[in-house]
Amino acid sequence: MEQLPPPSPQASPFFDVRMRGFRDRVHVETVIGMVDDHSPPLPAETVPLTEAFGRVLASPLCAEVAVPGFNRAAMDGYAVRAEETFGATAYNPLSLTVVGQVLPGQPFAGVVESGQAVRIMTGAPMPDGADAVVPAEYAQEVGSIVRITEAVPPARHVSRVGEDIAPGRQLFAAGRVLRPQDLGLLASVGIGTVPVVRRPTVAVMVTGDELLPPGSKPSGYQIVDSNSPMLAALVQRDGGQVRLLPIVPDQPEALRQAMQTASAEADVLLISGGSSVGREDHAPRLLAEMGRLLVHGVALRPASPTGLGQLGAALVFLLPGNPVSCLCAYDLFAGRAIRRLAGLCGDWPYLRLPARLSSKISSALGRTDYVRLRWVGPATTAEAVGAVEPLAISGASILSTTTIADGFTLVDAACEGYPVGATIEVYLYDRVFANPPRSPQ
Repeated sequence: MEQLPPPSPQASPFFDVRMRGFRDRVHVETVIGMVDDHSPPLPAETVPLTEAFGRVLASPLCAEVAVPGFNRAAMDGYAVRAEETFGATAYNPLSLTVVGQVLPGQPFAGVVESGQAVRIMTGAPMPDGADAVVPAEYAQEVGSIVRITEAVPPARHVSRVGEDIAPGRQLFAAGRVLRPQDLGLLASVGIGTVPVVRRPTVAVMVTGDELLPPGSKPSGYQIVDSNSPMLAALVQRDGGQVRLLPIVPDQPEALRQAMQTASAEADVLLISGGSSVGREDHAPRLLAEMGRLLVHGVALRPASPTGLGQLGAALVFLLPGNPVSCLCAYDLFAGRAIRRLAGLCGDWPYLRLPARLSSKISSALGRTDYVRLRWVGPATTAEAVGAVEPLAISGASILSTTTIADGFTLVDAACEGYPVGATIEVYLYDRVFANPPRSPQ
């Protein structure tokens, strides 16, 4: 596994926040900068073309051959000498003798002479002597004679050599995220394997004595782990390969062993839970002892107990156990790192739209706020696509608010909030409107 570059800035001396609280918190922008410093694209690997969809091209690809490699018919009809159709109309059809047929993959053995035509299908090679195709709808074949009712100029309905792709042409530059049509184009020039940026392996670990595995029913005072399914889906969205680990109890030695094993086999380790100021929050201390704890405590609501560090070659994110905080911290920091490691753009994967605020948002200077929003109606200004309101319930453990919400906004640390009527930027959870702004009644 590749060794990540040394951290910058240097990690601060460890301060145990358990039952004390954070002395200070790092600004979101500073943490993002540190994430970017530690998440260069991973080295390339070669994959079969059929497995390259959505992958990031690691080096440019060029065509070694022309497409098409021969002149071919672009329509079903009749291959002819174009000049012999001049003057043909529905009222003055011109007659040619049909001397054969050519199908895709089966070239015509002869030469089209004056007064002759060859029946031809789309994609079939043009016979020698012919330079145009009369579409079938402008020809009437009776016996061995075809009556042409429309003139065609030379090269009409003929795909010429290299018309699609010329030899030596660069098809795609490095960094392109390969789409389905890209794979088709690569196949057409005979490329069967593709150099792509390696996908980061992301280990997902949740901690807590109170947790039951996903699929369980809540029982007594125990709750079901909701973070690992959410994180696994987010990692896959962002181009990573997920390794889901068993739930780890709130025992230092058990967590130490799990962290050591997971970090040795992953590029990124996500630890959900055990990152705050409680007596059983052991992850920050263990990371500081075993590796490097670069950040612990971010000026962010929710998700202030977020941490960032290194353990061996793995980049480690300490994510809060509360589900909304976990989602927020992942999207701001861990998701960005995973996308960058995979060669993707590190920026938000969400569609952004301007919207008018129907209720005020209050914040505090020095802290970034992640505020969940929902559409409440149409916009009244040309600058916005709709009106939104912040959800009244903002608790970090109320995951249902993120399913009710259509998106979120970020209140900058230099801002105390936004007044009613302000136009703000909304990050949509869905790339299409799940709950579009309602039209006036």
